[in-house]
Amino acid sequence: MNTFKLNDNTTIPAIGFGVFMIPNNGETEKAVSTALKEGYRLIDTAAAYQNESDVGKAVRNSGIPREEIYITSKLWLQDFGYEAAKKAIDTSLKNLGLDYMDLYLLHQPYGDTAGAWKALEEAVRAGKIKSIGISNHTVKFMKKLIPQMEIMPVVNQMECNPFFQQKELREYLNQYGIRMEAWYPLGHANKKLLTDKQLVQIGKKYGKSVAQIILRWHLQEGIIALPKATSLEHIRENFNIFDFALDDEDMSIIRSMDTGKGTHNPDNMANAVTLGMYKIH
Repeated sequence: MNTFKLNDNTTIPAIGFGVFMIPNNGETEKAVSTALKEGYRLIDTAAAYQNESDVGKAVRNSGIPREEIYITSKLWLQDFGYEAAKKAIDTSLKNLGLDYMDLYLLHQPYGDTAGAWKALEEAVRAGKIKSIGISNHTVKFMKKLIPQMEIMPVVNQMECNPFFQQKELREYLNQYGIRMEAWYPLGHANKKLLTDKQLVQIGKKYGKSVAQIILRWHLQEGIIALPKATSLEHIRENFNIFDFALDDEDMSIIRSMDTGKGTHNPDNMANAVTLGMYKIH
């Protein structure tokens, strides 16, 4: 398994398994169990996904030593603020059935992020969380929050794929050694992306699928990718990206595909209202 070094001197697997929108009825447990058997060691969940307990069951029943599995969860808006965040951290640990989380993120950039971040920092010092980070934080929100931080985020988890490469944000993150982590790395099964003629041609050159080409591009850009899948075929396919490398020409072709447009713009404050209406307890 390839890994990336983070700015707190820990390491994270270069590719992870996302469980967004997989039900907590045994389906998430099955998918995570399959992913772990296929070699994944980074599992990405969130309180808002409401499937932490299934993730925890899969981890505990995997037979793999806990220290070899990297578990990420996220704090939801409803629990932002210092006191609420402290309780939510303990709730996530209880739901997961684990003694610690490897990484814990502020899921959104709205509300009392400074108070919530203080709770995350305390949890690191208490050994409940190994590393902390952020998600969906644009440069605008990061400039507001960073001066209030004692511990720097290790990652910023954002929408990122060849059509939306987040070049400006990645340049900003590099100043602080914060690594980009990609949700929707395959464009949420974006047909236009997955059937792009240039990517199809590159795939033929290496004997790989378009999805594998895209995930390999993330790897070589130093971006942690978190593809979601439920079938064994796609779980296995997404992980099978370590036996080839894209050459400079192909990397340049993919970099030229950036449109600068994604499906979600955190700077649009209407999102804060909409997301704030979603309650998890």
